[in-house]
Amino acid sequence: MPSAAAAMPAQRLYLISPPVIEPAAFAEALKAALGAGDVACLQLRLKDGERTASDNAFRRAAEAVLPVCHDHDVALLINDRPDLAIKLGADGVHVGQEDAPYAEARRILGPDRIVGVTCHNSRHLAMEAGEAGADYVAFGAFFPTGTKQPKTRAEPEILEWWSGLMEIPCVAIGGITVENCAPLVAAGADFLAVSAGIWQHPEGPAAAVSGFCRAIAKHARG
Repeated sequence: MPSAAAAMPAQRLYLISPPVIEPAAFAEALKAALGAGDVACLQLRLKDGERTASDNAFRRAAEAVLPVCHDHDVALLINDRPDLAIKLGADGVHVGQEDAPYAEARRILGPDRIVGVTCHNSRHLAMEAGEAGADYVAFGAFFPTGTKQPKTRAEPEILEWWSGLMEIPCVAIGGITVENCAPLVAAGADFLAVSAGIWQHPEGPAAAVSGFCRAIAKHARG
């Protein structure tokens, strides 16, 4: 798959896995979600408490979900681990400020896979990542979230600033739901990164994806 900037136009949905999954069951839930509307990518973010899950857990998960993703033209990204992303045949990696540096991730993955970078609420970190060549920058958390303990809170203005200045896509993350996503879409988020808002939706992941896609279409910047 080519770089994110070339392959992921417009404003779209970016799924993040639950921290713990049963691969076969999650693959079925993923099929339902991806069949319900437009999704750009899935990030496998597997955690054992605060620690990244074992290599074997990622391998089993990737074997189950990679065919589902590619059947729906959805990119699979691995959280934190560029080494695993290349071993597992994933389409890219997402790295945080405390993970592998962008330059190391790019060296491992090469020029054609996706490398996205967490930038919290920092314009400085985003500019550094963009100038280094990141395929996208991620800002957040925009809302309270129980998925992980956010280090920072961000406001929609940072999305407006970035989208007015740079062509590199930006991702909004943190506590995003169908009900609260409208200001982020209107502010220019290229992607809404969602975990609990999909997998814990009371009507199921397919209903959540459908709801997000309607909200994106309604509030997208012209």
